[in-house]
Amino acid sequence: MGQDTDLFKAILVPVDFSPCSDEAFRVACQVARLCGATVLVLHVIDTSTLAAFHRLGLLAVPSDAAPQRRRLRHHARLKVRQLLESKVAADVKITRLIVEGVPFAEIAKAARIGNIDLVVIGCYGGRVGSVDKIFFGSTAEKVVRTAGCPVLTVPLPTSVSQRRSSR
Repeated sequence: MGQDTDLFKAILVPVDFSPCSDEAFRVACQVARLCGATVLVLHVIDTSTLAAFHRLGLLAVPSDAAPQRRRLRHHARLKVRQLLESKVAADVKITRLIVEGVPFAEIAKAARIGNIDLVVIGCYGGRVGSVDKIFFGSTAEKVVRTAGCPVLTVPLPTSVSQRRSSR
C-alpha cells in the first residue's frame, strides 16, 4: 500500500500516552505508509517531574527516585509495546526510544541525531484553559521552534474531545 517517495524517510512521533499523542501516532503511521517511511516512537520521562515529586514530599526519601524511575521506564515500555502491537501500526516499520530529560529538548535532539525528516506531535488545539494544554501545548510549540525539520502538529479530533468531555 505504501508508495516509496523521497518526501519523508524517517518520521519521529513523541508520545506521552494521551489521546492527542495517540492521534499523532495514528497520523504518523498513515504518513509512513504513504511515503514508505520508518517511524521512531519516542517517549521522554520528564525528569523535572521527579524533581517536583521530591520537592512536594511525594518521594519519602531521595533514594525513592531510582525505583520511581524504574517504574516509569517499565510503564513506558508497556505502553509503547501496546502502540506497536495496535492495528494502527500494522505494516509500518517502527522503532522505539525511551529517554529521560526535558521533553522538548530530547525531542529536538532525537530529530537531529536520528536524521528525522518529519516530527508528528500531538497538541491540544482548542482546549483553552486546560492544564494539559498548558504543559503539552508548550512542548509542541517548543518542538516546532527547535526541531530543525518540518513538524506536523496534530490536534485531538473534535469527535474524540467531545466524547471525553461528556464522560
